[in-house]
Amino acid sequence: MVLQSSGLSKVKDSLTQKIFLGNEPNAELIAILTVYFVQGVLGLSRLAVSFFLKDELLLSPVQVSALLGIVFLPWMIKPVFGFISDGLPIFGYRRRPYLILSGILGTASWMSLATIVHTSWAATLAIALSSLSVAMSDVIVDSLVVERARGESQAKAGSLQSLCWGASAIGGLITAYFSGLLLQYFTTRTVFGITAFFPLIISGVAWLIAESPVSKDVEDSNHTNPLPIRHQLGQLRQAITQKTIWLPTAFIFVWQATPSADSAFFYFSTNELHFEPEFLGRVHLVTSFASLAGVWIFQRFLKSIPFRVIFAWSTVLSSILGMTMLLLVTHTNRLLGIDDHWFSLGDSVVLSVMGQIAFMQVMVLAARLCPSGVEATLFALLMSVFNSAGAVSRAFGALITYWLGITSTNFESLWLLVLITNLSTLLPLPFINWLPAAQEQAETPKDGEEAFLPDLMSELVLREPESKIVE
Repeated sequence: MVLQSSGLSKVKDSLTQKIFLGNEPNAELIAILTVYFVQGVLGLSRLAVSFFLKDELLLSPVQVSALLGIVFLPWMIKPVFGFISDGLPIFGYRRRPYLILSGILGTASWMSLATIVHTSWAATLAIALSSLSVAMSDVIVDSLVVERARGESQAKAGSLQSLCWGASAIGGLITAYFSGLLLQYFTTRTVFGITAFFPLIISGVAWLIAESPVSKDVEDSNHTNPLPIRHQLGQLRQAITQKTIWLPTAFIFVWQATPSADSAFFYFSTNELHFEPEFLGRVHLVTSFASLAGVWIFQRFLKSIPFRVIFAWSTVLSSILGMTMLLLVTHTNRLLGIDDHWFSLGDSVVLSVMGQIAFMQVMVLAARLCPSGVEATLFALLMSVFNSAGAVSRAFGALITYWLGITSTNFESLWLLVLITNLSTLLPLPFINWLPAAQEQAETPKDGEEAFLPDLMSELVLREPESKIVE
């Protein structure tokens, strides 16, 4: 019996270290990972939404870009959800009820797309509600991660974030190929109906979150009660007025706000190159593998690399790799005897890896600098900046697409759009010093100190980009 017990203990320890990266696998952790997993799985509908807008609602590339900018609004106001969660508990709970509500809202929005949506305005509303659902659950689960990560040792820094984003990547990995394959045999509305099932899983696992009513925590020595809204606003104002906070935040905005050619390129891939949904699903599968690889590479090799190095190299490499798309849009690859499908993979793998690595770096710093009581609010703030910049990126892309006369059938100037968007990614490099220096990034709380004192915010802070994107 002793030997058997010892063997089981070793197996458990091995799973804890290798699978859960040193985090104790309890019911709450499983619930947190499930929420991230479902967020990845919701990528099942990504291609269906694109084809629905293009083929059923007959929207142009410019119109699709504009619509996506609108439905992205919930990700731009994530701090609002943080304020609500931190300061307005439901029946005494700050996290669990909001997760339940987000799941119900997500299911309702996808079911409406599957049944009653027939106009662009209705589609905009339904997709926006689905975006709201994911953004809300993301804020809540991020705050839970921050609360847990506060107790991490330096040796374990980033392990929980890596585990969570790994769960999201696995969810995306599992559904990536099926996102295209299902469209080969079923309508977009059927895919929406299938997708509607998954948000309910979030509502179900919300009950596993270990949370006590705030009214019973008055004497909690960790002071985890929600702070008054006024106090939260005071903390935010104190943080964002510091130069060492708003400069990195401004860099993140500039870095993410450069124009995008994604919508125009989707129309080019389907209308000009005639890529089938099944093949586009394969592309998503490859990028999901790449994102998962990015999580592993960061956790294994790059946790200590300074911000400036990560962003500089990823920006330069992304721009260089993106230029290969010129060969595809001008059909030069065919003259070289290279099939369009191979080129369509192009920069997807490397860009996904580099993007995930850069984002993981920011996530770690974000969690380690988040003060107690306003976790959801502060953790969401830089994400909101990042996502707002993404909306600006799509708006700029739509405007340039319109100026160049690119439509669903006219791609003569697409090469110029690709050139402009890739060169524009280099624009943030002169401002790289706005990010914290290596010595600032390396500073961590001394033993015995609270890990997230306000003065640490001046080291760099408030935080992180993200978006997960968003799917």
